[in-house]
Amino acid sequence: MSPAKKSTRAIDESSTLEQIATLVCSALDEAGISVVLSGGATVSIYSDNEYESYDLDFVPVGLARRPDRVMESLGFEKRQRHWVHPRNPYWVEFPGGPVSIGEEVVHDFAERRSAAGVLRLLHPTECVMDRLSWFIHNADRQCLDQAVQVARRHPVKLKRIEKWARGEGPNGIVRFQEFADQLRAAKRE
Repeated sequence: MSPAKKSTRAIDESSTLEQIATLVCSALDEAGISVVLSGGATVSIYSDNEYESYDLDFVPVGLARRPDRVMESLGFEKRQRHWVHPRNPYWVEFPGGPVSIGEEVVHDFAERRSAAGVLRLLHPTECVMDRLSWFIHNADRQCLDQAVQVARRHPVKLKRIEKWARGEGPNGIVRFQEFADQLRAAKRE
């Protein structure tokens, strides 16, 4: 039985975000399409759904090939720029690459293995940086909260995040400091 046919039956109303992300990532890998999960879906995974996203953003690594055949084989249908599954509320999107956070291109990724396959995603540190990028550049306070949710549960490299934030313009270090203060307060609770 091909993995795509097996995966189609595996996606139903009870499939979790992480299960679907793993099925999509693994099926694309088998087709020679390498992607990394980023955005709010990584926050959902690392925060144990304290923040719940329904949008799975897969960014291509290297030259991007169209995922259409793979997504269709998994039972997804294309609706404008999103891929939706008739039996599940999560949708998939493929923003353009490379995988980057602000001006920094990321080359090292985490992997989570399960019976469904291998999910490639941002490490917790880069997930926090991704959320802080939205906070630094767009004053998105929800993304600040998401960064704290991830950093509260997983070890992150604060010195790396601070160095990166300094390079993100005049708001970078100010917004990093706000993040660090909120993280310290959250860890005391």
